[in-house]
Amino acid sequence: MSALKYLGIVVLLVGVVILTVPTIVGAASNTFLLAGMATIIAGFFCHILLNKKSE
Repeated sequence: MSALKYLGIVVLLVGVVILTVPTIVGAASNTFLLAGMATIIAGFFCHILLNKKSE
């Protein structure tokens, strides 16, 4: 269970990568922005819920 509590942080970082890569390439569109935002929010809530469950 100790490795599972870091899943939220990993999902959050994946969201950051989704936002960063298209910005560097110069192909930022609303699809990438919405996908990155949704992934970051999901990672945030996942991190909160898994840390409460592990205590």
